[in-house]
Amino acid sequence: MAPVAVAQNGTDHSNGYTKPQNGHATTIELPMKPNGSLDDYKYNDLTPCIGREFPTANLVDMMNAPNSNELIAELALTSMENLRLRGVVWFRKQDNLTNDLQKKLILKIGELSGRPKTSGLHVHPVLNSEGEVGEQRDPDQEISTISSKLFSKVYGRHPDSALSQKKQNADQWHSDIAFEPVPADFSSLRLTECPKTGGDTLWASGYELYDRISAPVQKFLEGLTCTFGRPDFIAAAQRGGFKLYEKPRGAAENIGGELQAIHPVVRTNPVTGWKSLYPVGQHCQFINGVTEEESNMFLSWFKRLLKDNHDLQVRFHWNDPNDIAIWDNRCTFVHDQMKRFADASGDDPQLALKLNFQNDLPSLSLSTREDTHVAY
Repeated sequence: MAPVAVAQNGTDHSNGYTKPQNGHATTIELPMKPNGSLDDYKYNDLTPCIGREFPTANLVDMMNAPNSNELIAELALTSMENLRLRGVVWFRKQDNLTNDLQKKLILKIGELSGRPKTSGLHVHPVLNSEGEVGEQRDPDQEISTISSKLFSKVYGRHPDSALSQKKQNADQWHSDIAFEPVPADFSSLRLTECPKTGGDTLWASGYELYDRISAPVQKFLEGLTCTFGRPDFIAAAQRGGFKLYEKPRGAAENIGGELQAIHPVVRTNPVTGWKSLYPVGQHCQFINGVTEEESNMFLSWFKRLLKDNHDLQVRFHWNDPNDIAIWDNRCTFVHDQMKRFADASGDDPQLALKLNFQNDLPSLSLSTREDTHVAY
């Protein structure tokens, strides 16, 4: 099994982007291939291209099984027939999965899919900020407490603003912590309080987004980079009177309060070797090296591609506390339908614990999907 080709080191002086070398050395040979260890577990594929639910499997039992490494490695790959990877998986009612075990699981998934020793769990600059934001949070800084009440306080518009307080949820699509130089690879989200109604979460396939673009435009986009950032986080800290977490956030490169990074518009998932469109949603600031009008055009088009193609999306309803989702941010976008603004009164709260694992710097290389002529 040959490893994925790695982009050669060098700097494109037109936009300041440094193509990553293999500085974050992985611990396995990539791309990975399915080992079949999950085939005996009951599962439901929610759509043809994204999402698999394991309704009865128990993650703690998998972690304690004699072949636990094989099982967890297969979770990282999450394969099905014709090598079409699922992007996101769900497990129901994981009542024996503690916070510490959830951390151990995500770190193990990262290790078995090539985690370099320099990367670990992310510390969110706002959700784990230094200072009181008026909401109880988990004391473990590597666990992000996601609360509908907290989100309303931190991200809601100031009540004295002349702008309407109404929200358009289309802008909530994103890939986790893309504003960091080393963004999230795998994320896990476990709900500890479920609302009586609503609060669903959506995911979308970045593979499918890329594959629906014509070949000439694909090649053009592969030569571009995008600046990602969260200036609204900085504004929220100033408005709320708290300090962003500016110490290293899971990787040495993720430090300080600038919250800005440059990544390729098209990136390769090193686990699969497949290409995915990357700059979609709320973290994207602008495409580098083009005019403002052209940048706005591309970013709006990317978002419209995602919104208009419902067959590359999947929607998940949280039935019970301790339902958990695990997904790969290198090929998957998430839209958290947290009832963050509608239920700010606290009448029907939603509370979740989230872990983001960081691995490597985003890069572009040859797509195994093209090499193997896998049907899309």
